[in-house]
Amino acid sequence: MGALAVGYFLAYVPFAGLTRALSTDLLPGIDDEVGGLTLLPAAAIGVLAGTAGFLCATGWWRSIGLREVRGQRRRMPGRAMIVAGTAMAVIIGTTILNFTFVAVSILFMLLLMRAGTLCLAPLVDLVRKRRIRTHAWVGLVLSLTAIAVALGGVDAYGLTLGAVLSLAAYLLGYVVRFQVMSVVAKTGDDAVDRRYFAEEQLTAAAAVVVTCGLFAVIGAGPEMRALREGFTEFLVTPEAFLGVMIGLLYSALYVFGTLIYLDPREYTWAVPVNRAASVLSTAVASYALAWLFGAELPAPQTLAAAGIVLLAIAALNYPQLRALVVLRRPLPPRRLVVFVCEGNTGRSPSAAALLRSELARLPGGADGIFATSAGVAVRSPGAPMAPAAAAALEELGVRVHPHGSQQLTRELCARASLILCMTSGQRDAVLALAPEAAAKTFRLDPHADLPIPERDSPAAWASFAVRVRELVRDRLAELPGLQGAPSPA
Repeated sequence: MGALAVGYFLAYVPFAGLTRALSTDLLPGIDDEVGGLTLLPAAAIGVLAGTAGFLCATGWWRSIGLREVRGQRRRMPGRAMIVAGTAMAVIIGTTILNFTFVAVSILFMLLLMRAGTLCLAPLVDLVRKRRIRTHAWVGLVLSLTAIAVALGGVDAYGLTLGAVLSLAAYLLGYVVRFQVMSVVAKTGDDAVDRRYFAEEQLTAAAAVVVTCGLFAVIGAGPEMRALREGFTEFLVTPEAFLGVMIGLLYSALYVFGTLIYLDPREYTWAVPVNRAASVLSTAVASYALAWLFGAELPAPQTLAAAGIVLLAIAALNYPQLRALVVLRRPLPPRRLVVFVCEGNTGRSPSAAALLRSELARLPGGADGIFATSAGVAVRSPGAPMAPAAAAALEELGVRVHPHGSQQLTRELCARASLILCMTSGQRDAVLALAPEAAAKTFRLDPHADLPIPERDSPAAWASFAVRVRELVRDRLAELPGLQGAPSPA
């Protein structure tokens, strides 16, 4: 998590500085300020290019789910992810706009954006009935205090109607995004979270460009004419390259920021981590603009707020600091339980969902223990969970996340603390792939194989789910320390 926060900070410094410099006529050789709506199309193109580049470079595009489209299986986002991606597109557009409103303090807009998301965090956690730990509350209060202090350095508190509407749309986008993310991701399962990330990012990047293009084509009113100018005259100016760079930097911000939010810990912890990094980066960007281009130095309150942010960061990392400084030992490592079957569309994802459900029922949860699943013979990577298996889980009151089948890899075996297979044959396949995993690879049922239930039989899958729930509960005593491994029957 520390690396993600640092990455967010390093991406935000040039993003904030370049956006402010371009929209306030600070850059040498650029005589006119660039309006936010004129800048938005070039930035949207940059976001789309950065998104496509990241998904291709990492191979995460393979995490996008397979769905039936006119009789053919294609990779495309699901309906929930289209909603989340659209909300993210609103966030992207309004974030860029909020740097560019004329006669509105950029610092004031930034602080309102941060304060709004910080206040949303515990509300979403309470609605989702997610436990909020004490150090997360402390970090949240300190982050809000830093923003309150920084508000004292604002030289103008006026907001135009456009700025108010943009801010409201920005916060509404986060409300929708956090709600969808809570339902379909934020599980600690890398495969589930990667799928959310890829589908949301693809939808958001495309939606920003398409929406801007539609409004530009309409062209009615000064705002839409500014968008049309952004797609036409502005794209052939030297400033257009800087606009695309802003979009590329935002796509980097999006990577780090989203991965922070996808951490399975509560939003009351994750949002302050994100916002604290942005407060520090804005302070650094302001001083950089003053040093490079003679912009006005930030108010002393900005430095004071940065100091409080450092206290907030310390509070948010209290468990790690206590373990290292007071207890003189590191925190226990993340423990990953991998369930394995053949095609990873029924048995193993059902077992992973059941384990997550059981862990959530424990008093205080089971921090640091996560579950995922994979198959030893996956024919269609990204295939969804079998409908009969999902229906059986729902009958037991288990939340079913969007699933995409994945092939078991040696790297996943290496990361696993415990590998539980449905059959002895699958255990043999795991050991053929990763012989070094023998000491942590077992059958889920030590006494018998768990064959595939009768195809499309609701009764057979319901019986299977009940049986697997009993087996998972039997394993819970072994999970906290993952010691005393079961018999490798």
